[in-house]
Amino acid sequence: MGLKKPPDGGWGWVIVVASFFTQFLCYGSPLAVGVLYLQWLDLFREGKGKTAWVGSLANGVGLILSPICSLCVSSFGARPVTIFSGFMVAGGLMISAYAPNIYFLFFSYGVVVGLGCGLLYTAAVTITCQYFDKRRGLALGLVSTGSSVGLFIYAALQLELLELYGLDGCLLIVGALALNILPCGTLMRPLNFSNPSPPEKEPAQYSICIEKEKSLEENISILEKGYSEEKFVRPLTMSASKQETPLPEKESATVQSKETIKHNYVTGIVLGAEETKQEMRLEAYNQPGTFKGKAMEVRPVGNELDQKEKYEE
Repeated sequence: MGLKKPPDGGWGWVIVVASFFTQFLCYGSPLAVGVLYLQWLDLFREGKGKTAWVGSLANGVGLILSPICSLCVSSFGARPVTIFSGFMVAGGLMISAYAPNIYFLFFSYGVVVGLGCGLLYTAAVTITCQYFDKRRGLALGLVSTGSSVGLFIYAALQLELLELYGLDGCLLIVGALALNILPCGTLMRPLNFSNPSPPEKEPAQYSICIEKEKSLEENISILEKGYSEEKFVRPLTMSASKQETPLPEKESATVQSKETIKHNYVTGIVLGAEETKQEMRLEAYNQPGTFKGKAMEVRPVGNELDQKEKYEE
């Protein structure tokens, strides 16, 4: 499961307005605590440093406990945390109107109101970031101005309420105004979770086609393997054939050379014998008182010698 895509508008602008007023109502009094500080000095007759701890706790507790605040928002959501924190801020301000001493203010105004402000700030920022992506900077800037506007307005408002209703009446009215955080929290509608659709079952014919494709791929892979093996075997066979083919050529060459040598040898003997015979006949012809000699003519016909004798007178 996951959140939907941020709409960057639409109901997100309602979230921005609600978060703006949330910051305005919760941080207005703690940031303008200097107006109340003078009243507490005159009322409780404590030191300035000890009395200043009330405002310091209200502004610092929420920031110190921000990891716990973010854990609460991620666990329960922005809307429940905002509504609960609205009750905390309003209740802390109203209870502070009946504080018997400065130590009670440390808890009621410093811890309760400060923790409520920290929870409200974390919830407002978280829900705004969920609704905005591209315009997130603009949205967060508008939300953050709520506390600054509250500082200007609450400083004058608390001063006027102190003159009209006193310290107790001022805190009660400011606490009642803080209850307006509750309707702002109800407007913080969370984004719906997008449930991934379950995968559809494929029909039987599709599964058969897929099996056929798989078998075809397997056959193709087998053929490719055989082709690759043939590539490696073929050069070996070609080289072996190349080595074997010259052998008959050599054998034929040797046979031919033997035949030529034999032929030349035989012809040489015949020619030598005929030359000696012719020489002997010429010598006998030239001798006086002898018979006429015979002259021989040797003429090769084909591969054999054709000998003819011509008698000359």
